[in-house]
Amino acid sequence: MQTLKIATFNINGIRSRLPALLQWLEREQPDVACLQELKAADVAFPILDIQAAGYGAIWHGQASWNGVAILARDAEPLEIRRGLPGDPDDTHSRYLEAAVKGVIVASLYLPNGNPQPGPKFDYKLAWFERLIQHAASLYASGHPVVLAGDYNVVPTDDDIYNTRSWRKDALLQPETRACYQRLLAQGWTDALRARFPQERIYTFWDYFRQHWEKDSGLRIDHLLLSPDLAPRLQNAGVDRWVRDQPRASDHAPTWVELEVSE
Repeated sequence: MQTLKIATFNINGIRSRLPALLQWLEREQPDVACLQELKAADVAFPILDIQAAGYGAIWHGQASWNGVAILARDAEPLEIRRGLPGDPDDTHSRYLEAAVKGVIVASLYLPNGNPQPGPKFDYKLAWFERLIQHAASLYASGHPVVLAGDYNVVPTDDDIYNTRSWRKDALLQPETRACYQRLLAQGWTDALRARFPQERIYTFWDYFRQHWEKDSGLRIDHLLLSPDLAPRLQNAGVDRWVRDQPRASDHAPTWVELEVSE
């Protein structure tokens, strides 16, 4: 048996934060890295730098915002799907799915949904419905699957430092949380919460009011495991040191280690 480390990281601009990404890849060496919020068109993706770091990659870019990618150490991800099914008019680059090292891995960037109520929140919920439907088909396939990404969902009040100033935010709305719970109810395991059932674990600290320095964070980056992978969960965590670097993303990489067959 060997250990497979799969990480998710909202890079919040891959061109401006490429040095930070490369530093993280070199230090932590995830086997698979799912990136979100590339904020770069396909032609601007720094594939040569990624390859020089020892990673193959596929990506689904978009100028200025959105964008997702899947990186694989010493391997090439085999693309399965680009974009969620269910809305042919959706032009946002928010979902990418590939076979990597014997596992189906999805990198997803769920819409933020603010301000709510309004069209952005309606789009968030509609996109979530499409994710739930597609996740059900992945679940039914029987393949080992990891759904990794920035879900823009704070699942419970235990996943945020304080709800006082966030009650109207789209990330905490009952409809948002209900969608996440419906997704879990299919049979997926929230890996970070399974590893730390009682602890407050954060993956995101915004840039305001010294929230990083005060550890005023949110848990919105999640890795969901299919039933055959959940028993193989060896460890999970957050690379908080990345958030402490100069000009850091407001997210920190979040990861799982799975025991898999060689």
